[in-house]
Amino acid sequence: MKPSDIRKLSGAELQKKRDELTQELFNLKFQKNTGRLENTAKLGEIRSDIARINTILTESRG
Repeated sequence: MKPSDIRKLSGAELQKKRDELTQELFNLKFQKNTGRLENTAKLGEIRSDIARINTILTESRG
């Protein structure tokens, strides 16, 4: 997800998206630990997206 796309979302949408990504990250970690995860690069992508959303949320508060 690109930062420009994230900036277009409202605060409530950003928090909802962050919650969805956090849940997806949990599921992927669970799959990784059980040996069922095929695309391990997805973990890094989701972590980066969560970090981008957190950064933009912090910017908008200050």
